Amino acid sequence: MEVVPPSSETKATASSEADVEEEGQEEVHTAMLWSIQEAVERQTLQIGVSACGATAVVDVLQALGITVSPETADHCVRTRLRRNDSPLPDYLHSRSKAGATHHQLIDGAEQASGGRVLGRFFGFHPARRVKLVPWLARWIRRGAVPVATMNMQRGVAEGAEIPDAWHHQLIFGVAPNAVFMTNPLDVVGEEEVHVRLCSESVLLIRREDVLKRLTQDCTLSLISDQQADARWKTLNVEGQVRRMINEEDHSDEDHPKMTHIRIPAAYSSGITLFALRDSSLGQELLSAPELPLLL
Repeated sequence: MEVVPPSSETKATASSEADVEEEGQEEVHTAMLWSIQEAVERQTLQIGVSACGATAVVDVLQALGITVSPETADHCVRTRLRRNDSPLPDYLHSRSKAGATHHQLIDGAEQASGGRVLGRFFGFHPARRVKLVPWLARWIRRGAVPVATMNMQRGVAEGAEIPDAWHHQLIFGVAPNAVFMTNPLDVVGEEEVHVRLCSESVLLIRREDVLKRLTQDCTLSLISDQQADARWKTLNVEGQVRRMINEEDHSDEDHPKMTHIRIPAAYSSGITLFALRDSSLGQELLSAPELPLLL
């Protein structure tokens, strides 16, 4: 089934309704780019290792009426890979940037579409004064295509395994207290999504992934030395690794061992909205104010 872009009349109606909503008279909580069945048929499954961003771009362009191959999207997004076989310092540096940032998604969508598509990122950290579902519904009704950049390591249920990475997912619709996403096809509660969207730019690295890359000739000072990002020192990543090593040498049953270390992450949590560049919506996105901080 072909996804038909909203007509100018539909967009005008949605815009006027959104104006009413923004004045606080009414909030719209339901809006869909695709039906669930259309999402089942149209969604792109993960196209490669660490390529959730490029996968989302394929579906963004599809929703905007532009077809590109997964290979083209991945090339334009410039997905970065983990250097799994590197010594620990280089491995950690690769982990902090593996995949893609929202900047790469915006640039990739623009390049893959031949300049026809633009994106605008709205940060959700620090916390913003916004009701997620109504805010998304307003933009979706106008024809925008959202992609969430989320820290999946936040909001994990007690006792559940902590995911290994951040994630980009296309949002194809919202309903009261529900957000519909692809890759994987999922319906997630509004509050859970909001928690993942409001995160510091940090990444947890599992204990076993650290320890198995320790060798006798491993120079731990390289973890922070010569890094332009001062957060490597602020987070004392080298010190965290040394503590983890010390725990191995001096087991203490009264004190549980560290399960992860925290490293800087290149990603920012939030929502990127995409639209056709030559549309009124595209220009509206570019001029839209940032979401106000929750003071």
